[in-house]
Amino acid sequence: MFRKILIANRGEIAARVIKTARRMGIATVAVYSDADRHALHVRMADEAVAIGPAPAAQSYLVAEKIIEACRQTGADAVHPGYGFLSEREAFAEALAKAGITFIGPNLKAIAAMGDKIESKKLAKAAGVSTVPGFVGEISDEAHAKKIAAEIGFPVMVKASAGGGGKGLRIVQRESELAQAILSSRNEALASFGDARLLVEKFVSEPRHIEIQLIGDKHGNAIHLGERECSIQRRHQKVIEEAPSPFLDEKTREAMGAQAVALAKTVGYDSAGTVEFIVDGQKNFYFLEMNTRLQVEHPVTELITGLDLVELMIRSAAGEKLPLTQKDVKRNGWAIEARVYAEDPYRGFLPSTGRLSRYRPPPEGVDGGITVRNDTGVFEGGEISVYYDPMIAKLSTHAATRLEAIDAMAWALDRFELSGIAHNLQFLTAIMHNARFREGRLTTGFIAEEYPDGFRGAPLTGEDTRSFIAAAVAAKLLRTQRAGRITGAFNGGHHPADNFTVTLNGKNHAVTDAHLEVGSLYLVIDDAVLEGVVDWFPGRTALRLTVQGEDRLFQITREEGGYCLAQGGRERLVTVRAPVIARLADMMPAKPPPDTSRKLVCPMPGLVVALPVTEGQQVKMGEVLAVIEAMKMENVLVAERDVTISKLHAQKGGSLARDDIIMEFT
Repeated sequence: MFRKILIANRGEIAARVIKTARRMGIATVAVYSDADRHALHVRMADEAVAIGPAPAAQSYLVAEKIIEACRQTGADAVHPGYGFLSEREAFAEALAKAGITFIGPNLKAIAAMGDKIESKKLAKAAGVSTVPGFVGEISDEAHAKKIAAEIGFPVMVKASAGGGGKGLRIVQRESELAQAILSSRNEALASFGDARLLVEKFVSEPRHIEIQLIGDKHGNAIHLGERECSIQRRHQKVIEEAPSPFLDEKTREAMGAQAVALAKTVGYDSAGTVEFIVDGQKNFYFLEMNTRLQVEHPVTELITGLDLVELMIRSAAGEKLPLTQKDVKRNGWAIEARVYAEDPYRGFLPSTGRLSRYRPPPEGVDGGITVRNDTGVFEGGEISVYYDPMIAKLSTHAATRLEAIDAMAWALDRFELSGIAHNLQFLTAIMHNARFREGRLTTGFIAEEYPDGFRGAPLTGEDTRSFIAAAVAAKLLRTQRAGRITGAFNGGHHPADNFTVTLNGKNHAVTDAHLEVGSLYLVIDDAVLEGVVDWFPGRTALRLTVQGEDRLFQITREEGGYCLAQGGRERLVTVRAPVIARLADMMPAKPPPDTSRKLVCPMPGLVVALPVTEGQQVKMGEVLAVIEAMKMENVLVAERDVTISKLHAQKGGSLARDDIIMEFT
């Protein structure tokens, strides 16, 4: 067994590998860029080595720096995590030449399956069903147009190396192809150091289902079941689960057998994943093989009881698999939700900044429910513009799918996060979505369920009453605390109060509101509500119990009221004395600033392209700027015909959110 492992990665996956290595008694080495000097994985490891500037291309993607860190620390093996160098054949080969073990598949397997073009050729030759397309690298835009014309739009332009949605674009028409190729190439080069692309047919109404594999160096390979990964946005997985609610046992067995056969063809000897696209008739087609650990591996671990990182380490050390296919048992259901630093109310644009509060729900097993949180951040840490925006992977496990979903909704409501924009309420809304709960999933789920973007889950009448009650309870408790200050007026008895509460632009009359020792009584629009409140001013979570039903609200004080979030809904609730509310209604409305003649930056990022000049006339739909943030390119296009009057930004410049990029006439 290895004495010391270096993790050639960062964030939650580095922390994840360190946990298993520590349990196995193996020392660990972290590497870090300038931006990650104080990161969690650096704190957790036994040793840490600086490897360069913040951009990944100058640090985490430089194989020579990783190998030099191994020499400095005496590490005898490297775990690459996912992304970065994890699927780079040249990296594994360089490690081998340096006498360092790569904790991943052998070179032949990486070469054959780690490249989308080569793996598709191999799969096709082996008789595996594949998606129609050109099996090879596209040479230029004209070549791509020819392929697309042959197979028909829509098509996918995708990076040959890597995965995770980086370097992938769906193209609906020929006019979009040039920009798709440019952005895919740029993302692929920045993320994987490999700009090669391929084009294949986009299958409509697909499900994304993948098979987890594990092999050893003795010719053994088995699968650990499937994962349903259809809930995606911009080809980036958001929710994953195991098993799939769609597959029957016959299809599951066929997909598993095909994946294992493909793995054995190349002598696969580590953890890997065969990804399939599955249509509504359960026909499945090979997409690609990821020759690494997947981001969503926790759901497989939860339903099998196996540690995939440990199996990878033992396989790399030459040990045989400790189980056969018949030993793999599926237990219950697991759900994973990816918590991202992004703003779902602003088109899911990435967010950066400091985590002023980071309090995930408690981990562990309680009443047959397991909660697990894989993370690479901590309270007070910073979310950088240079890397993936994932904050944490929250997973739950239960006996049934609906129990796992309900456990996830419960856990998300208890996740305290502030300082940056995040997608917690979006994830919670999905857990309450009827279509999701029924298992009617496709990769178009998010676009179909939220065609106009996410605005929060709707409020029912009962939800409205609960939000009002929570805000009034918070108001009463703050008033009571102020009244207990020494010498304050009315420090003892607290009479009932009347308020006007504004929610969703509508005023509600609240009368006879009083709260004593946690017991709440109030009348909302002539309807009595009684409940129990557990909260103290300063806390970020307020628990309200009405008729035996618990609701946990994330609560932030705002001017005149509170911002409350619960169950996928986030609302500002204003609580005022009736006379103050009447006066407020008389105040003139302040219109938002006019930005119709300006292009403002929607997120912090780097200007990678600015293909316009001052005085240029631009037609609707033409590209104005391309902004890179967190390894993804965001193309900003003209929403109408305009003339550029002034440029405020330049290519290569850094921009903050809402910085002016250009002005129009």
